[in-house]
Amino acid sequence: MTRKRIALVAHDARKADLIAWIGVNIQALDGHAFWATGTTGQKVRDAQPGLDVTPLKSGPLGGDQQIGALIAEGRIDLLIFFVDPMTAQPHDVDVKALTRLATLYNIPMACNEATADMIVSSPLFSSGYIPRAANFLDYETRKV
Repeated sequence: MTRKRIALVAHDARKADLIAWIGVNIQALDGHAFWATGTTGQKVRDAQPGLDVTPLKSGPLGGDQQIGALIAEGRIDLLIFFVDPMTAQPHDVDVKALTRLATLYNIPMACNEATADMIVSSPLFSSGYIPRAANFLDYETRKV
C-alpha cells in the first residue's frame, strides 16, 4: 500500500456523515496521513484516535486556504470534501478556491459519499498511482 496524503473537509451539516463514512471505511483509510480543517479534524480525531490527523484552522478562519496551499505545494494526494449543497456558506469563495486548486492540480476529489466510496474502493487507491501532472508551461512563459 502506498501511503496517501488525504485532506478531509466537511460543512457543518455533513460532519457527522463524514465521520460515519470514515468509520465504515476505516480499513481502507488506516495507515494514511490526513490533514483536515479545524473542527472536522478534531471530530475525526475524537472518533478515530488511531488515525494520523493534522487539524488546521477552521474552514471560515483559513483552513480551506491552508489545504489549498498544501495542494498547490504537491503535499495532498486526495481531497474528501463532504459538501452541504443546501446551505449558503459565508466562506463560499474559499470553498470555490479549494475545489479549483484540486481541479487545477489534478488530484482526485470527492464531494459526496458515493464518489468517496468509488475512490477508496478503486484498485488505484492502494497502488502507487500518481495523477498526470498539470502542465503550466504555456501559462508560466506567456507574455503579458
